Amino acid sequence: MASVQLTRHLHEFFPQLTGQVLQVEAATVADAIAEVEKRAPGFSFYICDELGRLRQHVNIFVGDERIRDRQRLSDALAPDAHVMIMQALSGG
Repeated sequence: MASVQLTRHLHEFFPQLTGQVLQVEAATVADAIAEVEKRAPGFSFYICDELGRLRQHVNIFVGDERIRDRQRLSDALAPDAHVMIMQALSGG
């Protein structure tokens, strides 16, 4: 199963995921996000826009590589993949 890790900031918006080991059955990044959505409704829309594209302020890494497909999230996941979902913070 792939493991999904979120940055601490995302846990503030989805506290039900805090302390959980997020192990998901997923063939693609889109599948992994759909599995997290089942555990935390609203998660998908928080990181993706209404067309399902990754929002500008969010990055996803599979292992050490940033995903290539920000439109459809079709990057493939190995069964033991490590997925890191990060939200950029900005402000002044």
